Amino acid sequence: NMIEVSKCTDELRSRLVAVALEWEQKFGVAPSITSSVSEYDAARLVGHSEESYGQDCIGRTAVTRGSDFIYNGFRYQIKACRPSGKKGSNVTKVPSASNYDWDYLIWILYDPYYVIQEAWQWEVNQYRSEFESVSRLSPKDMRQGKSLL
Repeated sequence: NMIEVSKCTDELRSRLVAVALEWEQKFGVAPSITSSVSEYDAARLVGHSEESYGQDCIGRTAVTRGSDFIYNGFRYQIKACRPSGKKGSNVTKVPSASNYDWDYLIWILYDPYYVIQEAWQWEVNQYRSEFESVSRLSPKDMRQGKSLL
């Protein structure tokens, strides 16, 4: 059950991805859009509409501590990985949470075209007890959570 978010009705997301991929093709490295796209995609996965997500993000900055968005009273922290598709770009390391000021963490794995391949959710206490002492998280670790697809 793969969700192809790039084919959804959200034209702005599709345009952003298209420009990033064009940039990558021309200059070798894609602009850093994975964080922004993954926050939007995760919000949509848990039930935010495009409109409610936009309202939730008013007043946020790229360095807002803790959660990336709130939905139904729960704070969500988002982590994501996207391989470039180039040799040696397989995802082997997952970014870990640097704080626990959230209720749920969602990890998204994309393909090189920003199409969601996997999405896993973790509750904060479960995540903390499982990974607080782990120095390097892998996709295999994240796959122990609850699949959102």
